[in-house]
Amino acid sequence: MIFDEIPIRVRYGETDQMGVVHHGNYALYLEMGRTEWLRKKGVSYKEMEADGVMLPVISMSLNFKKSAVYDEVVKVKTQLKKRPSVRIEFDYEITNEAGDILVIANTELAFINMKTKRPMKCPDYILEKLDY
Repeated sequence: MIFDEIPIRVRYGETDQMGVVHHGNYALYLEMGRTEWLRKKGVSYKEMEADGVMLPVISMSLNFKKSAVYDEVVKVKTQLKKRPSVRIEFDYEITNEAGDILVIANTELAFINMKTKRPMKCPDYILEKLDY
């Protein structure tokens, strides 16, 4: 599967007194990677929601290897795991400037109809943009 990689500079407010990124901030890093991956494929969260489609996270796993620190530029590599159906799944790898793996992660999201609040299949216009 095709992957995308974005740089993120660790901000002071994302760290503790030791200058280490708090674990809760990694969910935001994954979201940034995922939304940019989709945007580069021509899929916008804003447009999906305007079309009545929500994409909430239903599962997230993170495996921490090393710490990210204040002012360091980390890279978030995002990859679609498989062809979406009612769910869409992404794998991630976060590395530091030296190329060390900091975090290996996975998220699973569900396509939800905003009116009915029920799961739905991935819309065809999204599948088409994912080059399948």
